[in-house]
Amino acid sequence: MTHQPKSPLRICLLSYRSNPHCGGQGVYVRNLSWALSRLGHRVDVVSGPAYPEIDNGVRLIKLPGLDLYNPENLFRVPEARELADTTNLIEWLGTSTMGFPEPFTFGIRARHFLKARGGDYDIIHDNQSLSYGIWSIKRKMPTIATIHHPITVDRDVAVKTESAFWRKLKSLRWYSFVAMQKQVSRTLARLITVSNFTRSHISREFGIPESRFSVIPNGINTDLFYPVPEIPRDPDRIIVTNSADTPLKGLHHLLPAVADIAQKRDIRLIVVGSPKKNGMVEKLIKKLGIGYIVTFTGRISYAEFVRQYARATIAVVPSVYEGFGLPAGEAMACGVPVISTTGGALPEVVGDAGILVPPESSAALARAITDLLDHPEKARHLGEAGYRRVHRHLTWTAVAQKTVEAYQKTIHDYHRL
Repeated sequence: MTHQPKSPLRICLLSYRSNPHCGGQGVYVRNLSWALSRLGHRVDVVSGPAYPEIDNGVRLIKLPGLDLYNPENLFRVPEARELADTTNLIEWLGTSTMGFPEPFTFGIRARHFLKARGGDYDIIHDNQSLSYGIWSIKRKMPTIATIHHPITVDRDVAVKTESAFWRKLKSLRWYSFVAMQKQVSRTLARLITVSNFTRSHISREFGIPESRFSVIPNGINTDLFYPVPEIPRDPDRIIVTNSADTPLKGLHHLLPAVADIAQKRDIRLIVVGSPKKNGMVEKLIKKLGIGYIVTFTGRISYAEFVRQYARATIAVVPSVYEGFGLPAGEAMACGVPVISTTGGALPEVVGDAGILVPPESSAALARAITDLLDHPEKARHLGEAGYRRVHRHLTWTAVAQKTVEAYQKTIHDYHRL
């Protein structure tokens, strides 16, 4: 049952990039806005490209940008009329010099948008752009931000993974926006993050007292992710949903484990997504000689996602680090037994409803996968336990209720000062 709030809030949810098919930000924006709307609040999602998929009851306001990272037209050359706009020019120059200017330029556009419409909202909720524009906005209206995890982790892993010095410099340039995010986040009186682990990590990395954070776990959309018992599970079929070429996601640690197991038994690995052409993952698959047992699905619908989970024997989350770990929760919601690393906050998501192994250990992954393949009854029990855990602790309604509490504290603090 949906409970109507005593005083519905007018909420502006800002998100600089909300791709519904790649990464967790689009998932967060769609589900949180839907759950807030179901509680009776008025929600506007203000997003840069790629734009999220939004449910009925929520208004999507698009702030156009150059969208230079669109995989269907990657690093396109803008037309002269586009570059006549100063913000577009800044975005183009930043990208051309190997940076990632989207959080910064989105902040400029969001500030312009809210300058004329700020009175329409009771609370501004920034979804991790942490841009200078947010710094300006928070001086004029109550503002809170979600930090899913400290981007310094992505930066450090990316730099460590590169062997060539010039590639390390390239990674450092790409992540140069982190300095801005650190500076801006320190000025916000209240922040949201998704796990106790992440709160402690952000506090250390960004120099922010833990007392400023509300810990609100992400939710799992159980209308989209659910068991399909009429579809039989394929023996020895493993599924992984992490981004293929991102070192932090750990696929390059899972592939050697699969190669090792394949020497002793039949096994299939299904990777939801697509590898980067001639990227690290493609090269490693070729080196290991396992192309015949690895299948990439490309972009798929939620319905196909559920079918893939239904057919899988095991879901593996090999991440080196996760600020939360949506793939683990989604697999659990589908009743699939989960093997996960202990990277970041994953143990808080999986709890005792899955197998936990150390990150960056192909041998540990191979042992855990073999153990569950050899003990199907154990795997079945874990799948059932994961399903129960999601429905008891990880729903979007609970997330929305806790988020509203954080909003109300932010509004109270703002008007008290």
